[in-house]
Amino acid sequence: MNHELQIVTGKGGVGRSAVTAAIALAAARSGRRVLAAAMTDASGLAVHFGLDRLDYLPVPVQPNLHAMAIDRGRALDEYLRLQIGLGKRVPLLPLSRNLEALSQTVPGIRDVVTTGKLYHEVRSGNWDLVIADGPPTGQIMSYLRASRVIASLVRTGRAREQADKMTELLAAPGSSLIMVTLAEELPVTETLEALAELEGEGLIRLGGVFANRTVRPLGVSEAALNAVQDEAVRASGLLHRGLYEGQKRWRRELPNHVALPLLFGEHIPADVAEQLSTQVVS
Repeated sequence: MNHELQIVTGKGGVGRSAVTAAIALAAARSGRRVLAAAMTDASGLAVHFGLDRLDYLPVPVQPNLHAMAIDRGRALDEYLRLQIGLGKRVPLLPLSRNLEALSQTVPGIRDVVTTGKLYHEVRSGNWDLVIADGPPTGQIMSYLRASRVIASLVRTGRAREQADKMTELLAAPGSSLIMVTLAEELPVTETLEALAELEGEGLIRLGGVFANRTVRPLGVSEAALNAVQDEAVRASGLLHRGLYEGQKRWRRELPNHVALPLLFGEHIPADVAEQLSTQVVS
């Protein structure tokens, strides 16, 4: 069976968690068994599923869909038990805490523990798709490079084998990176820089680019808007037109992408994810 891994990234504030939840919802509706995992901040993914919080153990969201948050300490404990072959009763927590402190200073360890948990879930056979609400674009390359960094430091042994397997998983045809952006200068610029790094290193294939919160053309000329007597209506129309033209300019800078709509009005995060799930290609 072809198990898949998707990691979603994007500049902070572009709707990365909303798009992750939307893709997960769409995939679950198609009949696939889906695990959505928060790699860093769990709160965004939780609220887009209508949950107060996420735990390390996967919890059901709806049929075919579970969600979890990766805790590095518990992931490290799980990794040690699997690699060393110790039972669940052996007290590894003190060792895990020491290694967790070490992971904050040694390059690659913190990030490889997180991506290692994704590897474990993909290879568990429990899911057809593991989709991760990943770190922002400024940090994503560190996570993608982590297994190669470990492999360069550790020449032999189980740690090296595990690092090589994670590198192979990321490079596999069933793995991909999803980029989320807004059609604005800073998010587009950061997205293009990340895409250039991704292409140059070949760590994982690009699975798609989503331009979030886009507006459609109003279908009314500027001259017609200026002729509107109601000042508030005229100002709203001109604002919409200006926003559309600005987004159109920055969308031309992006490679082939899917435009997700700006949802007007007040929406709770779970409603946003549900509505976007009809727009994404799972």
